[in-house]
Amino acid sequence: MVTPQILHFAEPLTLECNRTLPSFDLIFETYGTLNSDKSNAILICHALSGSHHAAGFHSADEKKAGWWDNMIGPNKAIDTTQFYVVCVNNIGSCFGSTGPTSINPNKAYITDNYSDDSYSDNATASDRSDSPVYGPDFPLVTIKDWVKTQAMLSDRLGIDVWHAIVGGSMGGMQALQWSVDYPDRLKRCIVIASTPKLSAQNIAFNEVARQSILSDPDFKDGRYLQAGTYPRRGLILARMVGHITYLTDDAMKAKFGRDLKSGKFMYGYDVEFQVESYLRYQGERFSENFDANTYLLMTKALDYFDPTRDYPPASETEAIEPAVQLESSIATSVDAAKNATQEELEDNVASMSDNEHNRQQELTALKAAFAHTQCQYLVVSFTTDWRFAPERSQEIVDALMATGKPVNYINVDAPHGHDSFLFDIPRYMGAVKGFLTAPFITDNLPNNSRQKTGARS
Repeated sequence: MVTPQILHFAEPLTLECNRTLPSFDLIFETYGTLNSDKSNAILICHALSGSHHAAGFHSADEKKAGWWDNMIGPNKAIDTTQFYVVCVNNIGSCFGSTGPTSINPNKAYITDNYSDDSYSDNATASDRSDSPVYGPDFPLVTIKDWVKTQAMLSDRLGIDVWHAIVGGSMGGMQALQWSVDYPDRLKRCIVIASTPKLSAQNIAFNEVARQSILSDPDFKDGRYLQAGTYPRRGLILARMVGHITYLTDDAMKAKFGRDLKSGKFMYGYDVEFQVESYLRYQGERFSENFDANTYLLMTKALDYFDPTRDYPPASETEAIEPAVQLESSIATSVDAAKNATQEELEDNVASMSDNEHNRQQELTALKAAFAHTQCQYLVVSFTTDWRFAPERSQEIVDALMATGKPVNYINVDAPHGHDSFLFDIPRYMGAVKGFLTAPFITDNLPNNSRQKTGARS
């Protein structure tokens, strides 16, 4: 049994978008016991639809455990008999931390019991029951903003250095950002089913999801709570689109195939196939406990993520040189090819050269971002994940290797697509457990040896 905790931060928080929250709350849960020197703490970062409730149950009546209960607990991969685990809900969410459904203190309606002079951020929601919520006025937040608030929570908990920071999908982005922004505050970083930045295709999926919400007549420009409506249809469609990208064609074929719900064609537009029923069910369930404005915020934070943004771009010469070398080798192959036209070959050469040029630019930018990191990394990808394909994890690994950082990489064969990071897969769980309990790679090395320990296994 676990009980959520809430910490109030009265100090203003300036966000990347240059807007300021006058104050904010963070809700979090803890599992296990913090040791005397506070060296056994692990921070869990949640994904888009996740929350602070990562493990255990809130009551004896609760039927579903926390979203990562198969990972966190006694004698599990993240062993709570050995580690003190913290999972915090990000600002902008709808599960208890300050977000679009929270009271907006800048526009709060002061009841007869509260004058302008006596108003306090500490007044409860029931004290200000007539006060408007933030709704669409809540500022856009970024991964960096979340990491900043998590560091503030760390200070409040008295945890100077995390034994590890762990996250899957969007949580992996936060773990990666932690290693860049606060390099001396974590010893291990576990990045699971993630990416150094979103591809154009991923941004496109997010935009379709957002448009499904924004175009819902009940959205009311984001002020649906004040209007007494809810963009349920838009949120259902957004979740259906997202859910498709989390699964694989083979997984959907094995689970549903082309099975009909009633066993025969109904010749209409209602649910006929089992997969249609499943997607609608997932959308319906999601719409019952998630906020539409939060969904918009979260997908934008995903789009904005880029740990290289604060670092100067690579020099043109450094990025182009490998591309020129590749073009030369391709040109040699072109001369030997007999079955393609010269024009087609030249187009292929140009395309491959451009791709290599872009890849080298990305690699150089990531190297700059990782140059000052001090932690040891575990990067995990899954063979069937096409939302954040293994190649994206390998970009992270290549950049870490190129800067001499200690990194372990595992590409796990799993049939579940992007959602694989939520499943109890022995090889995956074993890798996490082994990484967390192994001696830190530089503990027994001279101080000047750190940059020589890059290793990929």
